[in-house]
Amino acid sequence: MDKQVKIPDELKKKFEQLKIKLDKFKKRVLKEFNEYIIGITLLPPKEDNKEAINVLVLVDDSDSKKMSKFELKDKLSNIIHKFAEEIDKNLNVETLILSELKENCFDGKYEILQLIAMSAPVYDPKEMLAAIKIAEVHKSMVLKKFEKYIMSYVAAGSLFRGDKKANDIDVFIIVDDTDVKRMSRYELKERLRYIIIEQGYQAKELTGVNKDFHVQTYILTDFWDSVKDANPVIFTFLRDGVPLFDRGVFMPWRLLLQMGRIKPSPEAIDMQMDIGAKLLDRVKGKLLSVVAEDIYYAALNPAQAALMLYGVNPPTPLETIELMREILVNKEKLIEEKHVKFLEKVRNYYKDIEHGKIKEVSGREIDELVKETKEYLERIKKLFVQLEKRKESESILDIYNACIAVTRDLFTVLNIKEESSLENTLKKVVDSGELPRKFLDVLKRVIKARDSKLSKAENEKIRREARSYIKNALEFIQRKRGFEKERSKVKFKYGEKEGELYLLDKKIFLIKDIKEKEIMKTNLNENGSFGNLSKSSQEELEEELKNIKAHDIYLKEKTVNSLKQLIGKDVEILVG
Repeated sequence: MDKQVKIPDELKKKFEQLKIKLDKFKKRVLKEFNEYIIGITLLPPKEDNKEAINVLVLVDDSDSKKMSKFELKDKLSNIIHKFAEEIDKNLNVETLILSELKENCFDGKYEILQLIAMSAPVYDPKEMLAAIKIAEVHKSMVLKKFEKYIMSYVAAGSLFRGDKKANDIDVFIIVDDTDVKRMSRYELKERLRYIIIEQGYQAKELTGVNKDFHVQTYILTDFWDSVKDANPVIFTFLRDGVPLFDRGVFMPWRLLLQMGRIKPSPEAIDMQMDIGAKLLDRVKGKLLSVVAEDIYYAALNPAQAALMLYGVNPPTPLETIELMREILVNKEKLIEEKHVKFLEKVRNYYKDIEHGKIKEVSGREIDELVKETKEYLERIKKLFVQLEKRKESESILDIYNACIAVTRDLFTVLNIKEESSLENTLKKVVDSGELPRKFLDVLKRVIKARDSKLSKAENEKIRREARSYIKNALEFIQRKRGFEKERSKVKFKYGEKEGELYLLDKKIFLIKDIKEKEIMKTNLNENGSFGNLSKSSQEELEEELKNIKAHDIYLKEKTVNSLKQLIGKDVEILVG
């Protein structure tokens, strides 16, 4: 296990002193210029002066009206510099206004961005410093992977535009696809998009930035088409974006836009007009789909579920309405007719929209339908509770009946006559050692549960025990019947053939050749001889074997003689 690195006391003390100085500096600056300051960060030390404490103060000058931007910068710089000297003469403060930071980016000077990415933020209310840090880290990843193809890496959105409230960080990446030969442009775009977005997640994890980080990837040809088509998103991107890296693509387009040289074509203007009409039609279509799909299925599916819970096989939509009325309203009186009428109303809406009779629905109609659907669903929930309670009581009765039936089957295979009560008879069987004590205990609990009001947990427990009881009893019955079946079977051989004889109470089943499986049956006379033979089947034999009772098997001489008369004198009885 790796040992934790121990920081020397001297270094720890130095860090604490530095923190105290920076906190003091921050409070002093914010007290005077809180409305302007959007970032204070500790920059990496410089090689030529390692004792200096380098601090960057980022100032928002977007609302500066009383003085020019650089007058504002000079005024704040002088005052902030005095604050720094009063705290520590080694505090080396650089004041940077936001517009100046952007101008550096427009001019391709990205050094300050790299310094901010390596800095330690002291104050960052809008997370502007965090946005620059994550963008720089992500940009480095992207350039390292695709440097040859990245034309521009641009920060955009509300944060870089300078809006007072910004919830996320947006960047746009333009990728050169003009020399792509091995794959389609769409395939290239999707592959790059997947990798670049994945790198975005990695950058967010590395930097610990809280804001959402959104990455948009454009291939150059698509971007150019969007410029020609006057796509409003692209125009906003060119107007407000700040290039963090550019190979001479973004800035020329931005300048051409400012000069008024990029103008939408008549076709692009018509297209934007058409988009308005198309979007309105789309809204109408969505409102129709709310009724035809969402509200319809919100009402239909729970109704189908209620019928299935009642015990009906999954019904069709039309059957659902009929069965709701027939079973749950008229027969069981579990729900009111008005709720079935509402389901009918929604289905009629659905069919009229499907057949084109209704082409438009208003917001008011949808509001009314939503309100009615809520009331309907509340009633269906209550119906579910009613059905579940009924099912619980029915299931206990079903379990009781199943346990009683299987217990009587036990008595049959054991050739025991039921006495005064089922419970007493089973007790005698258990006391004789034929069955384990657990059989009697479970049956007692099932009999008691039939007339008791059980909690959900108790109900589930008795079901589990009853299922186990039935399973074990059936296994015992099958073993017993299998044993009695084998005891009743007599195998015989004649020549190359083998046959079987089943000696039941007063019947005999004969299989002359076990390969052909032809089954005959006859009555067994009192002296052991065969009666008249007739054809039988495997099903009839199985049915007789089901009801077989324990009895002694005697192979009388007359039985053997009857077999010899039927098969031949060379028949041999196989023992064991």
